[in-house]
Amino acid sequence: MHKIPHPALYTDLYQLTMGQGYFINGTHQKKAHFDFFFRHAPFGGNFVVFAGLADLLPALESYRFTTSECDWLIQKGFNKEFCTFLKDFRFDGTIISVREGEVVFPEEPVLTVSGSLLSCQLIETLLLNILNFQSLIATKACRMRIACGKLKLVDFGLRRAQGTGGIAASRAAYIGGVDATSNVLAGFEYDIPVSGTMAHSWIQSFESELEAFRAYAKIYPDASILLVDTYNTLSSGIPNAITVAKELEQKGHRMVGVRLDSGDPAILAPKVRSMLDNAGLNYISIAVSDQLDEEKIASLLANNTPIDLFGVGTRLITGYPDGALSGVYKICELNGQPTMKFTDDNSKSNLPGVKVLLRKADEEGFFMSDRIALAQDYTNSGSSASVSGIAETEILLNTGTDSGSTVMGTGSESNTGLKEKSTESLRTCMMHSGQCQPYQTDLKKIAEFCRSRTNRVSEHIKRLSQPACYEINVSDSLNQLIKLLKI
Repeated sequence: MHKIPHPALYTDLYQLTMGQGYFINGTHQKKAHFDFFFRHAPFGGNFVVFAGLADLLPALESYRFTTSECDWLIQKGFNKEFCTFLKDFRFDGTIISVREGEVVFPEEPVLTVSGSLLSCQLIETLLLNILNFQSLIATKACRMRIACGKLKLVDFGLRRAQGTGGIAASRAAYIGGVDATSNVLAGFEYDIPVSGTMAHSWIQSFESELEAFRAYAKIYPDASILLVDTYNTLSSGIPNAITVAKELEQKGHRMVGVRLDSGDPAILAPKVRSMLDNAGLNYISIAVSDQLDEEKIASLLANNTPIDLFGVGTRLITGYPDGALSGVYKICELNGQPTMKFTDDNSKSNLPGVKVLLRKADEEGFFMSDRIALAQDYTNSGSSASVSGIAETEILLNTGTDSGSTVMGTGSESNTGLKEKSTESLRTCMMHSGQCQPYQTDLKKIAEFCRSRTNRVSEHIKRLSQPACYEINVSDSLNQLIKLLKI
């Protein structure tokens, strides 16, 4: 985990002013539930890869206000009694969440925080900052992975990232689908494979391009990827690369590849491939970088452009063109009473009450639809039950606390002509009363989980442009509650 210094102060001022208000009014210990969800999927798509959880949970477990921080707050005008209280304050909440790497959709309660009103309120900014950004970048990387298929995809984005956020961005990109990163610190902290080639400055530091290539190949005889566009790709870069590749062969080594970082790869890559193949160097890969995104990658491959590796930078690491995920954090229940936000803009309302998130799959394992329902509709008896909109033949397990992403049973609907389906609860308890519960921290396994889940989303849902809508249902009882609160 990339640690955040002063996590308790990693917030907006109004979280603290509201927290002080709750304390002074004596309402800070009220039991509250807050949902994290997003209103719209980015990049013209309709899904999000959920990321950032394994960075968030440790930050919450170690959430503290130090003496110096409290003294600083007093200097800023905060109540001394409140700041004294904060010195002993610990986050006491329970977090129910989908697993990191899960594919989720708009308006779904991806994560719910339950605890004292003060605990839930104070962590809002920290939670949104981590989850919104990493989910945005993981989603962008996933879209690039969809575009390039099984070809190699490498994150080159650190130099264009928003400050040290580039560390978290590289982590998220790996979850979403990149194979490696040029970001050495992210590689060190998260055990992400690292990858890199050379810059134009290496070439220009020598008397000639050929001398630069030879020097590099001498140091890295079995790991050389030569940058061939410093001067002229076809008349200089590739001929010199071929010369060095042949020299390596004579010494029992093989060059790995060449990289194009400028010009039109749709024009250059076929010519480069032809020149390499004609020289008997068909094993040398072609890497392409320079302002790539999923649409450009898809276009290149649709035209059978001979590219083996994509280096993606600015448009990955900054979440171009969207720049932010529309994730929000809204109170949905207080002291056992469901609550709902009403505004003049219906799109900014939220779903009330403590809820469960269910997913139905067909017999081949592809996701069919998601369902948002009130937790109170579910029993912990493990026996068959009749719940509005859910087949009586399904076994309903305890999802009142969403403890366990368990398969909730299967039921045959052959009498209706439909395929057999299974339903699972997507969320599990990740933190209980401020203490982390077992959760996945191995980034490789999180990335593998992401890949396994995106593979179960139908292709028409994952289309890069004009994707089909994914079905999300709201239970009758939840709809009735919404109508009741609106009266």
